[in-house]
Amino acid sequence: MTNKNPTTRQDGVVQPQGAVRDEIAAFVSKVGKLARPNAAGDGRLLFAMDATMSRQPTWDMAVSLQAGMFEAIPKDAHLQVQLLYFRGLGECRASKWVADASALARLMSGIACQGGNTQIGRVLAHARDEHQRRRINAMVYVGDAIEEDVDALCAKAGELGLLGLPIFVFQEGRDARVEAAFREFARLTKGAYARFDNSAPGQLAELLRAVAAYASGGSAHLRLQQNGQAKALLAQIEGR
Repeated sequence: MTNKNPTTRQDGVVQPQGAVRDEIAAFVSKVGKLARPNAAGDGRLLFAMDATMSRQPTWDMAVSLQAGMFEAIPKDAHLQVQLLYFRGLGECRASKWVADASALARLMSGIACQGGNTQIGRVLAHARDEHQRRRINAMVYVGDAIEEDVDALCAKAGELGLLGLPIFVFQEGRDARVEAAFREFARLTKGAYARFDNSAPGQLAELLRAVAAYASGGSAHLRLQQNGQAKALLAQIEGR
């Protein structure tokens, strides 16, 4: 179990800018190898966040980036998004599935961090149940710690992998045990892992937008994006 302490951060060592770029490039490459979402209906993206107290020091920056991922999505993208977050003493809430990006951004900005343990198991179980009701094209998870049994979480992630739901896992901080677990979640679901680092907010914002565009309609919508991460993702998908 990895313990969190709001006064002692795990990310005391600043990651070199080049290392962040390398991780993002690897993440984009991995995303580009995923199957295209079903074009017959709206794309669906589940966005899950750890809102416990250890994320407070960088929370405003993180929420800004997370909300900004929808800004570049064209109005005809047909992307539905659900926000899921946990915090406090057993609080784990999910929004309705919405197509209004501005409404979702407002909801994100209204969430405040509260002390409590991680509830990743509940997040994965919710994703499984929602996916079984109607397909989810991609799931994004942003967090910095794990306070649950990792093997049990891997079993749940494996279920999502069998169901065809990839997880894009973003880690804030540099806890090595958390990184190993997050990378395993990504591997089991045929998703991808990247570090959520405030030393490269612009690149991460572009990457989040690229993931949202991909979930909304595959390469057709990525082609409409002008940022560098989207172009790199499109190049991977089309094999150029």
